[in-house]
Amino acid sequence: MVLGNRSCPLIPWLALAAVLGSVLGLGEDLDRPLFGPPGSPIQLKESDPGLRKALLFAEERYNRGSNAMHLRRVSRFISASKQLVKGIRYTLTVELSNTQCKKSNMLRTCDFYPEQHKLKTEVCVFEVWDVPWQGTSTLLKQKCQPKGQSAKSESEETNKVEDSSTSHPLEESVELLGQFKEFMVKYNKVYSSQEETDRRLLIFHENLKTAEKLQSLDQGSAEYGVTKFSDLTEEEFRSTYLNPMLSQWTLHRQMKPAPPAKGPAPDSWDWRDRGAVSSVKNQGMCGSCWAFSVTGNIEGQWFLRNGTLLSLSEQELVDCDRLDEACRGGLPSNAYEAIEKLGGLETETDYSYTGHKQTCDFTARKVAAYINSSVELSKDEKEIAAWLAENGPVSVALNAFAMQFYRKGVSHPLKIFCNPWMIDHAVLMVGYGERKGIPFWAIKNSWGEDYGEQGYYYLHRGSNACGINRMCSSAVVN
Repeated sequence: MVLGNRSCPLIPWLALAAVLGSVLGLGEDLDRPLFGPPGSPIQLKESDPGLRKALLFAEERYNRGSNAMHLRRVSRFISASKQLVKGIRYTLTVELSNTQCKKSNMLRTCDFYPEQHKLKTEVCVFEVWDVPWQGTSTLLKQKCQPKGQSAKSESEETNKVEDSSTSHPLEESVELLGQFKEFMVKYNKVYSSQEETDRRLLIFHENLKTAEKLQSLDQGSAEYGVTKFSDLTEEEFRSTYLNPMLSQWTLHRQMKPAPPAKGPAPDSWDWRDRGAVSSVKNQGMCGSCWAFSVTGNIEGQWFLRNGTLLSLSEQELVDCDRLDEACRGGLPSNAYEAIEKLGGLETETDYSYTGHKQTCDFTARKVAAYINSSVELSKDEKEIAAWLAENGPVSVALNAFAMQFYRKGVSHPLKIFCNPWMIDHAVLMVGYGERKGIPFWAIKNSWGEDYGEQGYYYLHRGSNACGINRMCSSAVVN
């Protein structure tokens, strides 16, 4: 991503898994394991070097917080385990006893009291979070009680029980895992291996940061966050769902200009309310947005000339348009020309969508709609609005960077995120209006109804946001 760090080292995020089952409590719908055995607690022997380090750290923190006069040390090791949690979380159970060293003395060795009653032994449970690559350790939890008692009693030599306030890194890790597991369940994500799961979690985390940056700098009312594309890198998202041909201006053929609208644009307009827009479709893992944009436009044009709303075939274009590149991208201007040469479009029912290129199976006798020509609209947004209200939904293209994380509201990304010259996605503009004083374009997308607002994206109107004005066109049906 522009703001994410794709080259970050593969830190042990794979470790985070086991926390979920016991800590998160996400509900019955999230009960299935996220990663499986990796990340589960591992029992340790007292000789483990990492354990020794954690014990010394816990001991030091205990004494630092104690109001006792004498230093207390581990007098008996009971049990210990470690768990990988964006670092290593040690859970230690030990006995602590008084030594003969006062805190004020800096002695190399401190012997325990020989008298049992002076030892004042406690049984303590510590949780230590160690991040070796950062060189940091944190005491997450400390709970002690006098040995042989079921409850903690007050004692001059007994340390107070405190939970560290510095446990936020672990809490953040657990929260991230919760979000990732919810994401996997909601969008039915299944990965091929433990390693792939770990990689997707890293990408998910970086994408959350990018979404947060978009959110903090958005000039509209949009909400950005987790979407079904949140486990994809920018490059994966672009190569799978977007259309690199749109920004290659040398490939564009000249189109004749559309005649201007006869009057000014109304304050608002929505062709969905007038029956000219079919339901939201899904292009799948295929860069065929250009085909969906064009068929959506022709569906509207055919409805306005003939009074019948048809769902027309995008697969026909993917298979039979020799000017474009099927799932690797295409141009609306080429698609119009291809449709004219073919003689028209079949319906979705007769030539159904598969999401990959096949042998052309076009049948002329099944043509349900045809076009006579195509036109290119003005680049002035007021003129675009007037033309749309008068003539029907418009095929448009835009820079889709912010769309990967869009959830709802009127999107108005900063230009740095949405370069108008880097257009990479074709969509259908079906209307416009205002929300709480923010002018918008209503855009029908082709990523399914589980994207954005029931499949729609709302973009700021009047600022040429994301290059929305640069490639507006329409078929002409006489």
